[in-house]
Formats: sequence, C-alpha cells, structure tokens
Amino acid sequence: MKTTPRLMMRVFAVLSMFLLPASGETGAVNITKEMSKFTVLHGKQTITVMRNQDTRAVIEPDFAKTSRNCPPFCIQTIEAAPGVATIGELELIQFMIQEVNNGTGLLVDARTPDWHAKGVIPGSINIPYTEITPSLGSNPLEVENALNRTGAVRAASGTWDFSKAKKLAIWCNGPWCGQSHAAIQGLMELNYPADKIFYYRGGMQMWKLFGFNTVPPAE
Repeated sequence: MKTTPRLMMRVFAVLSMFLLPASGETGAVNITKEMSKFTVLHGKQTITVMRNQDTRAVIEPDFAKTSRNCPPFCIQTIEAAPGVATIGELELIQFMIQEVNNGTGLLVDARTPDWHAKGVIPGSINIPYTEITPSLGSNPLEVENALNRTGAVRAASGTWDFSKAKKLAIWCNGPWCGQSHAAIQGLMELNYPADKIFYYRGGMQMWKLFGFNTVPPAE
C-alpha cells in the first residue's frame, strides 16, 4: 500500500492518543503561568481566547505539512521590511488586549478572501494583500478603501496623512506564506510608517500549533 503524507498524519493522530499524556494529566493548559485566557473584540462580539485544554490534541493535517512547492510557498525572512518589528505569540496577544481592544490598532488578515472565510484569529479584519500592493496591480479604489480603514486620511494634495493611522499587526498562513510580506511591502510603497506595522510571522500555522481557538470572520 502506498504511504501518503495524509495517511501518515492520520496514523500519527491515532498513535498520539496512546503515546501522549491523557487529557488533564498535566493540569490546565495556560498561555503563560499567569494567564489562562483573555478576551478580544471581534466585530461586535467579545471573544474569549484560550488554548485547547485537551493535551492529546494535535494540529490539523493541512497545517502539519513540512513541504510545499516553492515557489510560491517559500520560507519567509524574519524581517518583512526595514523598521517593521516581527512579533511572536505573546506580543501578538498583548497587541490584541491593548491596541485592538482600545481601538488604536487593527489585527489584519492579509490573506485572500477565500482563506479568510475559512476561519481567523479572533479580532481580525481582512485587508487582502492584493488590495494594498500597488506594485502587484492593486486597484487605486481598493487601496483607498483599505487605507481609509486604517485611519489614514488623504490630504488635498493627494498624498496620505498617516499621523492618526492605527498600528497594524499583520498575519497570514505562517512562515511559508508570502501574503503578509506582500501586504507589508505594499504599505511601505504607500509610505505607511514602519513603526506602526508589526509582522506576526507565525501566522495561522503557529496559532493553531499552540492550540488557540479560531473563529468565523466578523460580520
């Protein structure tokens, strides 16, 4: 019988039920020693975010793959653009608790709408990289609509004023996904301040790897 990656994942999932500790054996699955969960605004809802409490849980096969065709799915650099900070899960969580909840920041899913519809990190809005990257042919109207959502204002001269623009934490599917990189490069083309952009390189893959819950897109 031919062994396929998907079959191997199913075998591993079954074996893990016997090899991994039983649920609850290691106690609560916290985020940090001090934090077990937190809430974030997701559209008009308040979502509680926490890790999967089942210590036997494994990541779903689509995000457990080790190999994808490159291009287009190539390993992304840690630095998306000069001056743009790369953040991990705990920094992202602080961004969600502070900037997203108080309205000074946006958690941006840079993936295309078909990916966005499959589920998102709570608190996210969708600004696809295809709508914010002039060098890739983004429609000027789409660019304008996207920048308006960030709080940027077009001056009478036609240039953009980013003095009141929000901080952005941008993510896509993970370290092998170039959609965040493209979105950040597009924002830099438009002169969005680098110190207001944060790159969550881990994306959906690392979010799921840590067992965090996802939600449908906000209405």
